[in-house]
Amino acid sequence: MVLEIMSMQSGRQSQDLDAESIASLNEGSEEIDLQRSTAGSPEIYQAQETLYQFLLEVVRQWPPEEVLLEFKRLFFYQIDLASSGAVQAVHQLILQNDEIEFRNTLKRCCYILVNNWDAARQYKAIQALLQAFQESTIESQTISPSIKRLKTWIENFKHSQDYEELKLFTARYETQAKEKWISRYTSYLLVPQYVDIRNPIEQREAARALSRQLKDRFKFDLAMYIAKSQSATSPEKMPKNPTALGDNVLMLIKAIVAKRGQYSYANLANIFINQIQNLNYKEFKQSLQKYLIFSVDHHSDYAIALQSKLAEKLASLYLDYDSSPLSDALILRTCNRIIETLTTENRKEPSQLFVLLLSQGNPMTLVIVLLKIVLICNASRSHLEAQIAVLIRHYEQLSEQNCGWVINFLEIFNVTFAIHAENVQYNLVKMQQAQEAAPQAKINLDHYRIFSQMKPIIRPKAEPESPT
Repeated sequence: MVLEIMSMQSGRQSQDLDAESIASLNEGSEEIDLQRSTAGSPEIYQAQETLYQFLLEVVRQWPPEEVLLEFKRLFFYQIDLASSGAVQAVHQLILQNDEIEFRNTLKRCCYILVNNWDAARQYKAIQALLQAFQESTIESQTISPSIKRLKTWIENFKHSQDYEELKLFTARYETQAKEKWISRYTSYLLVPQYVDIRNPIEQREAARALSRQLKDRFKFDLAMYIAKSQSATSPEKMPKNPTALGDNVLMLIKAIVAKRGQYSYANLANIFINQIQNLNYKEFKQSLQKYLIFSVDHHSDYAIALQSKLAEKLASLYLDYDSSPLSDALILRTCNRIIETLTTENRKEPSQLFVLLLSQGNPMTLVIVLLKIVLICNASRSHLEAQIAVLIRHYEQLSEQNCGWVINFLEIFNVTFAIHAENVQYNLVKMQQAQEAAPQAKINLDHYRIFSQMKPIIRPKAEPESPT
């Protein structure tokens, strides 16, 4: 039955941003929001520690309903509760009149609960926590200055970026009717939270865990859909297509997996890595340009623009190091800068090259170039995903109909990187009847079926972050 198998598997493990990537993500930001604060007074520090320890204790021992009620009593009701010390801690924060520290404290308290409830699979409790902020629990008419201050701070928090980030943790439970198109890409929207070392550790851990869960769920759903869609499964038993590409997703996957043998993206990346071992930095930049545009239609207008822009950017990068031996740090920094050239250079709006490639209907070209970068520099993946999050945020106010070209890119990006994930293997299998047909120079993908196999993830231990 099976005559020819074409495999595509990447054994590379995704890594987190190192310190250089985090710095590049954060540097140059002109916005000074409330969460960026220096250390407070000893009184504030003591109040914060009291609250954190109290919530850590109760969230591990009490039912979620009781923990949530205690949280409301602390921040909304302001009445006596199990820990008078926790009440006094909130009072102390209010008396210090430092909204920055209060918001940081409230935010970390929320993520202490989210992190523990997520680990215990108490997902409804997370939804209830977010819903609690929408309830009118603080008395609007009060003569107490401290209560008025608390009410104002809570309202400000509800309209902050911190609260919007918190809402991402309930995005997977939203109904389809209420769901915005960006909710399909929550796994990417979470990345800036967990790569930003200024965020509380609880927030970073929760964001990392949820992002991983959503990516794994997408890969599983995609594999199930592919398996069922190529079988005689009745329509009513057909699993939902996890992409917005319709039936075109099958041909897309076949086209990606068909790049096999010496021409597979993973193999080309390995060859490139071996060839640059003894190059200096300038020679590496020249080789990188050739590697990235290899197999791109060199005669098309977009290919000429791509080659020209990459050559210009690479030639100007880190000139002081042109004669220096190549290092991992230089490779990482260079790959991050090229990713920015291809996505967004100011972390606010798309780059010229991004708009050019997508406006001319070439999302696959852009996705493959980005994939090639990650295959030679695994540590750049988180930086790439953070850049993707910026692009999603830039277009989020547009309707799905008005940004279809961006969504098409995101879907192709999502599928391509799912195929090249470390815990999935896709194969193209040529069927018996196809062998009997006359041989063709070009593969007819209609003669092949896709088979996928999920593999357990063996995650490497986290390595210390490298200095900038």
